[in-house]
Amino acid sequence: MVTVFTPTYNRAYRLEQLYNSLKRQTSKDFEWIVINDGSTDNTNELFDAWLKEENDFPIIYKEVENGGKHRGINKAVQMASSDAFFIVDSDDYILDDAIEKVNRWFSQIADDDSFAAVSGLKSEPDMKPVGGYGKFEGEYVDCTNLQRHLYNLLDDKAEIYKTSILKKYPFPEFEGEKFVPESLIWDSIARDGYKIRWFNEIIYICEYLPDGLSASSDKKFMESPKGFIAYLNMLETVHDPREVDVFRLQFYQNIINTYGTDRLIEIINMANKMKEEQK
Repeated sequence: MVTVFTPTYNRAYRLEQLYNSLKRQTSKDFEWIVINDGSTDNTNELFDAWLKEENDFPIIYKEVENGGKHRGINKAVQMASSDAFFIVDSDDYILDDAIEKVNRWFSQIADDDSFAAVSGLKSEPDMKPVGGYGKFEGEYVDCTNLQRHLYNLLDDKAEIYKTSILKKYPFPEFEGEKFVPESLIWDSIARDGYKIRWFNEIIYICEYLPDGLSASSDKKFMESPKGFIAYLNMLETVHDPREVDVFRLQFYQNIINTYGTDRLIEIINMANKMKEEQK
């Protein structure tokens, strides 16, 4: 069984596309958990109607105060009933046989403690894989998230993690902040040696919207400095710290340009304190 998790914020105009793709699944061996992250549109009305419909899969819907995608992931992981956790964003959808394929691939690694996940390919609507097809010698490649560049597994992929692994690696939640880079957790899992079985099939259709998280990441970093600093600190444990310093300096320059030097001093002090606390 698979848990399909969708965090959503003011995406009522897109959600029906995903809902219809779930109804078309060739395998109904999944549940759909949706966390409404404080939407102000008609998302509640949509789910009031959908929860009354006869579906071949359970829908678990929860409305929470706006707190960011990472908090939604933490909540949904605790709510999940399955061993496999598949994040499908509210502006995306999955192909009709995606759950069938996920269950087949996941069954191969479910009892192997060296694996954290399986992953298919994402595509934009033109059915061209995001980042290309990669270097597959057969149907799949086994490697960590930090080794994927060796196989040309570039850009976004459709990972399905073991729920038990995500319970061991929750996203940090910083008071007053609503964003943490997802790579903080994915790379932490990889740093500890867990592999992913990357399979050479498209299962997920995405579209990068102007108001999406990917498009607004620089602004999110500046509004959630503790989350970004935690990410940079983790990167120093898996990459050359001198390379990470390039990203850190770019972040600091953006702070100066947007908020001024006083805010930069506050953030540098914050970063030093967080490093001390990690020792």
